[in-house]
Amino acid sequence: MTLPVSYDDILAARERLRPFFSASPVRHYPLLDELVGYGIRVLVKHENHLPTGSFKVRNGTSSITALTSEQAERGVIAATTGNHGLGLAWAGAARGVSVTICVPKGNNPEKNAGIRSFGATLIEVGDRYDDTVVACRTIAEQEQRTIVHSTNHRPVVAGAGTMMAEFCEQVPDLDAVVIALGGGSQAVGAMAVAGAVKPDLQIFAAQSQGATAQHDAWRDGIPRAGEPVQTFAEGIATGSTYNLTFEALRGGLADFVLASDDMIAQGVRDLWSITHNLAEGSGATGLAGLRLLAPQLAGKTVGIVMCGGNLDAARAVEILAGKTPGR
Repeated sequence: MTLPVSYDDILAARERLRPFFSASPVRHYPLLDELVGYGIRVLVKHENHLPTGSFKVRNGTSSITALTSEQAERGVIAATTGNHGLGLAWAGAARGVSVTICVPKGNNPEKNAGIRSFGATLIEVGDRYDDTVVACRTIAEQEQRTIVHSTNHRPVVAGAGTMMAEFCEQVPDLDAVVIALGGGSQAVGAMAVAGAVKPDLQIFAAQSQGATAQHDAWRDGIPRAGEPVQTFAEGIATGSTYNLTFEALRGGLADFVLASDDMIAQGVRDLWSITHNLAEGSGATGLAGLRLLAPQLAGKTVGIVMCGGNLDAARAVEILAGKTPGR
């Protein structure tokens, strides 16, 4: 299996990130053990406690700090539905780099406001994410900005890998981890870490039944592009595979499961009631996936990643009232 980044790349990214923020905490909640069952000890990696409330600040800071002085002078641009843009905007503000973020029309208004709050230029363009990506490329050429793709960018994957490097240090006896999968940067980064420091660590992925492109491609080996997506968990609302992560995911995942949006919404409620942390849809997908995978992980110490906590107020009210957005 060939990985797009090495463990040395991830260690270098950790050094670049070190001046900007500390490691995210890992916490054990016995009530989660009871909920999941099968004698599993569940540990939560709280990426929602990082600046911007998401692991994507790792990716953004890794990318911004990897720029040459010439690239930093010209600035960067990215297409996003929110967390990737928030991470880049935060890191750009921290290093004094101009950031332009393109989002689809009707994007999460709270994430849009957050991006603007860090001084980034926000452009709402395209009816769906794929259209936003095309517009982003055009603007990048016009303004000579560096495109920082949310997945197909090596500093992004190296930044995401710093999560697993921390997790393995914090929990040396970790047997497995269940990661919500959108583009795959976090899972592939985890593979690079595991291969270097903990080869027996199993890495599992979970995605929504309303966004199956990555899962289906993992199963049959056929790349996907622009497939329909219908899930409230926008952080994993992926209709395509990505060149940088596709082969690594196929070769490195122990298993890959699909959770319904009802299960993901229940995960949001369970995490709120047990940990008193509000997870966004993707942030609860690791728990939803673990509940599906529990029989094969019986008796093990398993990590789940609360990868983001940027759930907008309207959806939070809906979910905590027992509903599933979009139903």
